[in-house]
Amino acid sequence: MPAGRVKFFNAEKGFGFVSNDEGDDVFVHRDALPDGMQDIKPGTRVEYGIVSGRKGLQAMQVRLLDPVPSVVRNARKPAEEMAPLVEDLIKLLDSTSNTLRRGRYPDRPEARKIAGLLRAFADNLDA
Repeated sequence: MPAGRVKFFNAEKGFGFVSNDEGDDVFVHRDALPDGMQDIKPGTRVEYGIVSGRKGLQAMQVRLLDPVPSVVRNARKPAEEMAPLVEDLIKLLDSTSNTLRRGRYPDRPEARKIAGLLRAFADNLDA
């Protein structure tokens, strides 16, 4: 299978080009990307099948050769900084639990704040 690097990809339009190892540009459509992937970053190394389309070479069944870099992992806080955040999160959740026990949900702005904090915290732990 040919291999190359993504030259550019426009997620809004759903297509881009891959430069193969010989220097030729190969058209790639969003439908050729792996399931669930709608975008691919320039410089990503890929392997693909190739067909000759109406307007030239076209990549099919694109497979990533480089792992997708984790932005979260690079920005992850050190464990020592996370410990006090866990303690603050426990206090916040304890307060929320008491509100729920009284038969009330937190008001909308507070609920969104809590949900956002939980998502960000989970992303940092999962990275």
